[in-house]
Amino acid sequence: MVYGYIRVSTDKQTVENQRFEVSKFCKRNGISINKWIEETISGTQETCKRKLGSLLEIMQKGDVIICSELSRLGRNLLMIMSILNACMEKDVQVWTIKDDYKLGKDINSKVLAFAFGLSAEIERTLISQRTKEALARKKAEGIRIGRPSGAKSKRCKFTGKNYLIKKMMMKKISKAKIAKRLGVHSSSLIRFLKKSNK
Repeated sequence: MVYGYIRVSTDKQTVENQRFEVSKFCKRNGISINKWIEETISGTQETCKRKLGSLLEIMQKGDVIICSELSRLGRNLLMIMSILNACMEKDVQVWTIKDDYKLGKDINSKVLAFAFGLSAEIERTLISQRTKEALARKKAEGIRIGRPSGAKSKRCKFTGKNYLIKKMMMKKISKAKIAKRLGVHSSSLIRFLKKSNK
């Protein structure tokens, strides 16, 4: 079985970019995805609380997980290594598009996975550190951080998804199913559609 795995951290992000990348890779290499696994959850969440955890339990020898990049599996080195180790024990391969890795049971895969996971974690730590330093500097200079009190965010759960919603509605997909696919409550979708039609 070949599984396409997609994860976004928040419902403000879209799964479409990752799906496009994986689909394009598969088409180029003559591969068919048997099942897509999509979830909107932080990579810091324990694997057992994610759809990925359920997937790892049912996967069998020879199965393949294809994702856009290794960091989609987890947000820190230990978690990524734990997931890859579970895959290696089951003789399951993990392919990543952006990193161009085909990680299996061999020692080269283990070394590559460790090196990539470590560099990804270092990069995130540095970005976080730079962000905190910049915010602290602005605060010290008396600059207000964030949007003004009472102001509403210009972004919402449906930002950038208008086309996708219209496409699904044209296919006569129910509002309840559309809401489920977008990871939102159906009442939120109905309110959004009413506002859009004003």
